Amino acid sequence: MSEHSGETTILRQGTFVAGGRAVDAGRGWAWIADGWGVFKKSPGLWIGMIVVLLLIFFALSLIPLIGMVAATILQPVFGAGLMIACRKIDVGEPPLFSDLFAGFQTQFGRMATLGALYLAGTVVMVGAGVLVGGVGILSLGAGSPGPEAASAFLLAALVIMALAVPVAMAFWFAVPLALFNEQGPVDALKSSFTGCLRNIVPFLLYGVIGIVLAFVASIPFGLGWLLLGPVFVASIYTGYKDVYLS
Repeated sequence: MSEHSGETTILRQGTFVAGGRAVDAGRGWAWIADGWGVFKKSPGLWIGMIVVLLLIFFALSLIPLIGMVAATILQPVFGAGLMIACRKIDVGEPPLFSDLFAGFQTQFGRMATLGALYLAGTVVMVGAGVLVGGVGILSLGAGSPGPEAASAFLLAALVIMALAVPVAMAFWFAVPLALFNEQGPVDALKSSFTGCLRNIVPFLLYGVIGIVLAFVASIPFGLGWLLLGPVFVASIYTGYKDVYLS
């Protein structure tokens, strides 16, 4: 069954499991393997979309402050387009390059709100780190920062890393949840966090394998990311299916 929103078709699939369900630990690897399966059905298209997306974000990075804000807010918007491409491939429909921009036509408000919330979360994380690090961080700009500055920086980094985990859990599945299941931004964040919390062990395996693959992909001048980037994107979709659809 399909539903139209603007000019983009959202393909419905499966029965939604509110809050997600716990899956076996080995599914952490299966998400990546299934993501590879999605990628290899249209590898040229995926690489083309990723390259264009990188160019867009690079161009935004050249604009001081505003570019960074815009890039953060637009991440879920482009993410929605990539999720639609995944869903099309999954149900046997041909994806289009224009799917990359489908998020501007479909639920743009929800996706942009998710981006704004992510930006706010990032500001809170960094602010908390600076607050905990205190004035010691400011001395890092001095010519010869002392051990207090190094300790302050380490403490701030640890605080940011600790806060980054729940933030990542809240946003990991938020885009497909808002896109395919019409959840509001806050509900999507809550559902994503709950689904990730119920699957800590699969995510640990996913993370370990992901780190190894990221290292390998970075060796040949980072060119491996042209393959691994789309696979990671598709693995978010395959993980979402596994946890939230029955």
